[in-house]
Amino acid sequence: MKRLSSTDADLRTAGKAIKDGLLVAFPTETVYGLGGDGFNRSALARIFQAKRRPRFDPLIIHIAEIDTLDRIGCRDALPRSLQEKITVLTKTLWPGPLTLVLPKRPEVPDLATSGLNTVAVRFPSHPAAMKLIAYSTGAVAAPSANPFGYLSPTRAEHVEKLLGDAVDFIVDAGPADIGVESTVLDLTQEPVRLLRPGGTPREKIESLIGKIESREKATDAPRSPGMLKSHYAPRTPLVLLTREQLLEQIAVDRDAGRSRAYLFFDQETREESGAVDGFVLSRGGGCAEAAASLFDVLHQMDGLSADCIYAQRAPERGLGAAINDRLSRASMRREDD
Repeated sequence: MKRLSSTDADLRTAGKAIKDGLLVAFPTETVYGLGGDGFNRSALARIFQAKRRPRFDPLIIHIAEIDTLDRIGCRDALPRSLQEKITVLTKTLWPGPLTLVLPKRPEVPDLATSGLNTVAVRFPSHPAAMKLIAYSTGAVAAPSANPFGYLSPTRAEHVEKLLGDAVDFIVDAGPADIGVESTVLDLTQEPVRLLRPGGTPREKIESLIGKIESREKATDAPRSPGMLKSHYAPRTPLVLLTREQLLEQIAVDRDAGRSRAYLFFDQETREESGAVDGFVLSRGGGCAEAAASLFDVLHQMDGLSADCIYAQRAPERGLGAAINDRLSRASMRREDD
């Protein structure tokens, strides 16, 4: 594994590597992705191998030009109402943390879509990601650069620690800005469905195309990336609690003389709890700040050797829905183990 910077010369090196069938971890505005040529079956197989990812879990293909969408998805196979919604979303929210699920072109390898007749596509807004994709084949399959089911990486150091030599190159451009994965929308039929909450808030989408249907339940046979019940989990067991439940848990632990790892959404709750130790996602109580720090903080907490992490739910607004989704799936993993 070789680490590269985000200079133009290094991004050209990384782009050529993808053209040559190699794997490159690179930053997006959401998390770091593990990239390979979206049309190269050998590269796609290496992604699954490196992540130890089940073959039934589809990948997201990243593009750097709107026109590339029609190399991958079949917009013309959809009703006019859906085509119009896709146009509005792509013109307004791309580049950005939004993934669209569309009918796929036959040229897209089944391995990338796990045999589904649909494909997930997104246009990231990170400058390094856009250049890298443009310098490569223009269509880069890139799930999060971590072992399957584990915490997503928001820094190059996370990728290096989690995947090591399973990656050929890592492009280091500092921490990811948003910190949670993209929102995933299914646009193959009416009504439009939210499959995964993420970096683009539901409210923003609905302001553009009207009401969308609540996402399908998490499943063991996902229709799109990020739908598995057990996902985004630290190795340490995690329990997700409301603010009131967390305060009660801390009081019980204090009376019993136990020391646990606590994850607070805001500084106010931490101060009210009286807990000396604990991590805070947002000192100002904002969901954007909390989302940006979520995975980085969980990586730190996972290194504490605690027997359990007690985490506070975020307010169910904006990016709070994505934060709660990730914490809920982390908690469910431990219930399934």
